[in-house]
Amino acid sequence: MRMQTATHETGAPIALDRWAAQAGRNPTTIWRWRKKGWLKPINIAGKLYLTPAAIAEFNDRAARGEFSKDVRPPARTN
Repeated sequence: MRMQTATHETGAPIALDRWAAQAGRNPTTIWRWRKKGWLKPINIAGKLYLTPAAIAEFNDRAARGEFSKDVRPPARTN
């Protein structure tokens, strides 16, 4: 899920909701990731932003498989 945007080149923070939209993620998913400590946004005037360093850290951790889980299908009921 590597995101390539203009903010990565300039080093400017990107709004968390904009990054979520670019990543194709639901706001609830982003909230869960924040609560788990996977995303580390900064607060600027009451709005949450991600720095390029925070995005890079998230991408690196995801690439290493830190967030992976075993896939277990639901139990079959009959």
